[in-house]
Amino acid sequence: MPDKPSVLFVCVHNAGRSQMAAAYLTHLAGHTVEVRSAGSEPADTVNPAVVAAMAEEGIDISEETPKVLTVDAVQASDVVITMGCGDTCPVFPGKRYLDWTLDDPAGQGLDAVRPIRDEIRKRVENLIRELDQAA
Repeated sequence: MPDKPSVLFVCVHNAGRSQMAAAYLTHLAGHTVEVRSAGSEPADTVNPAVVAAMAEEGIDISEETPKVLTVDAVQASDVVITMGCGDTCPVFPGKRYLDWTLDDPAGQGLDAVRPIRDEIRKRVENLIRELDQAA
């Protein structure tokens, strides 16, 4: 793995789970990891309940916008973490792929989003430990 690993988080709309995961990895790992997120069918905006849930953690994602998943983003990443995007994520040799099964926050209120957020934080913290060990 290179000096600065690159992680891509992918979900369908890039409006909830992948945005929270990318924000946590950026917040917790700082500049030691290159972070991307994308969606196979990106929404127009990030889910407002997700923005509010992350604000409770002191992380502002209100200016983030959902991005479309590209082959280039996958090729440029060392680790690709999917969250319900199914088979739409291209697979390339030499990449590490993880699939995180998480509830979708789409259409959910803040009370339903909090446990999803908290689970994502735990998984991101574990990912950081794994990346540190691989370095």
